Amino acid sequence: MNSAAAVWGKVLSLLEEEMTSTTIKTWFHDVRAIALEESRFVLCSPDPLNRDVIRQRYLPAVQKALRELFSADFEVLVLGEEELSSYTGEETDNDFLPGTEEYTFERFVVGSSNKFAHAASQAVASKPAGYYNPLFIYGGSGLGKTHLLYAICNEIRRNTPDVKIFYTKGENMANELIEAMQNHLTPEFRAKYRQVDVLLVDDIQFIAGKVATQEEFFHTFDALHQANKQIVLTSDRPPREIATLEDRLRTRFEMGLLADIQPPDLETRIAIIKRKAQLLDFTVSDEICEYIANQLKSNVRQLEGAVKSMRAQCLLNGAQPSLATAQSAIRDIRNDSQPVPITVERIVNEVARTMNVTPEDIRSNKRSAPISQARQVAAYVVRNITGLPMKAIGEEFGTRDHS
Repeated sequence: MNSAAAVWGKVLSLLEEEMTSTTIKTWFHDVRAIALEESRFVLCSPDPLNRDVIRQRYLPAVQKALRELFSADFEVLVLGEEELSSYTGEETDNDFLPGTEEYTFERFVVGSSNKFAHAASQAVASKPAGYYNPLFIYGGSGLGKTHLLYAICNEIRRNTPDVKIFYTKGENMANELIEAMQNHLTPEFRAKYRQVDVLLVDDIQFIAGKVATQEEFFHTFDALHQANKQIVLTSDRPPREIATLEDRLRTRFEMGLLADIQPPDLETRIAIIKRKAQLLDFTVSDEICEYIANQLKSNVRQLEGAVKSMRAQCLLNGAQPSLATAQSAIRDIRNDSQPVPITVERIVNEVARTMNVTPEDIRSNKRSAPISQARQVAAYVVRNITGLPMKAIGEEFGTRDHS
């Protein structure tokens, strides 16, 4: 009864006496027990919707079960993956974020757009540093790059548990280095990244333009590669298109294998929707799957989000999945991802704020150097972003001559 996992098993047994099996399966299926402290019980749920519902509706029931077990009151925390690292203060087992067990090669839907990256990742996982080192996977957001990284981690851990794996994001690495330099902990930073068997860095493009981070990563890369340790990197673009990446890093990234992931075709999108629904024990008709696949074409996360949104609507409303619920789910996703339109007024306001003048100054006849420069910058940005003709831009800036 002392381990958090054992306690969570007892809590679930008590919850099953008060809730239906559907409720337990729907909202608690992905919850993991992280820690049992003196007066606090910490859980982790990787699904934001499940996490929010548990926090809002079911915390009292969990606390009641703990009180029944221990005759004491407990604070219950339900954390997401992004919160877990800051709570524990370190990566669990010094490898990758917990809650990623579901990301396996078996659950990765393979199609013509991603089969090369999938096969390369499997090869790396089967024999780290034996085939492609480094492996550089690139493609747009939401296409499955991170899934493949987690799958590599899970496969290696399953085959060789003693291998030391470390997963991080490019932005986290840069921030960590800044903090290490400020606190005179640079040697500890280097040891953390260089004493591993497998290093996986997600979104490596975020170190571009950061001189100190690129310098450190260059030496880390060389140290690991020379020691025959596996390196896997992902990016939203190939190395040659990362504009501010140092040439010496670019050539090293290109010395292994480059594998791209493209947006999935229709058949793959339908297969992804069916797989996501199956994993959630949610039945969706072929007609609805095809409808969603035709509406959301470029992002796997959006497909998963649509399935989860439909499932939540059906569970909360006691309804069956239909085209209406699919349309509602898709509408919510599109609204969430709709970019704020970039207008002339917005550009003028941003330039004015950045250059410490007012929008009225930019549109006025004032000719002082700061205002003239801000006016020229605003006109240049408007021209390049909106594509308005010069005459129209002149009219936007106080009926000025386009020249």
